[in-house]
Amino acid sequence: MAKPNYSFEKRQKEIAKKKKKEEKRLQKSGVDDSQSQDVQPVSGNDDKAIPTSDS
Repeated sequence: MAKPNYSFEKRQKEIAKKKKKEEKRLQKSGVDDSQSQDVQPVSGNDDKAIPTSDS
């Protein structure tokens, strides 16, 4: 029977902790980020629409 790889399990737990912590951090600051991201694509579409209307 194979021996358990404890270092692999430990690394997976560490990765899960970091991922969870990062998700929490993004949720806390995500409100501001999501608002600014919503604005940028709209302005990008407006810029693309201007040359087509001039043509």
